[in-house]
Amino acid sequence: MSRIGRLPIPLPEGVKIAVDDGAIRVEGPKGKLRTELPKGIQVNIEGKVVKLVRGNDERKSKALHGLARKLVANMVTGVSRGFSRVLEINGVGYRAEVKGSELHLALGFSHPVVVSLPAGVTASVERQIIITLHGADRQVLGEIAAKIRALKPPEPYKGKGVKYREEVIRRKAGKAVGAAGST
Repeated sequence: MSRIGRLPIPLPEGVKIAVDDGAIRVEGPKGKLRTELPKGIQVNIEGKVVKLVRGNDERKSKALHGLARKLVANMVTGVSRGFSRVLEINGVGYRAEVKGSELHLALGFSHPVVVSLPAGVTASVERQIIITLHGADRQVLGEIAAKIRALKPPEPYKGKGVKYREEVIRRKAGKAVGAAGST
């Protein structure tokens, strides 16, 4: 049996969960989320605890058991506490600014780059170089963070670009300029 799949999911105060037609809906103070459950996975709600049970021991059901449990747990965490992702911008003249639901970035291109934020995701910028994304849906938050990072990934020589705060950039030594080559 899946070790992750059989773990119970505690429901915090203010979080409501409902199951209908193979889909699960979770509502809380930070928003509402809905996802389809894989076939063969059932949800049992017992008071303030949710358990996911698989219907059979087929290989595919075993594989999806832990995944479905983690998706539901992320939904519960997202609507109760929310998720955040922090990006840092390194480089001379590189900066960011939030205008409504758009993120305007100056990344060394000849034009500013405008990234529109999806519904449910908000951004805040600190000192023009630290972008903090907040949202209830972990998947959407990760996708938009990856999209922003992909605009100008950090390069290994000077470290310029957009990186995740916890990411470590392995630096390379540049070309060695020596006087030995002059004759």
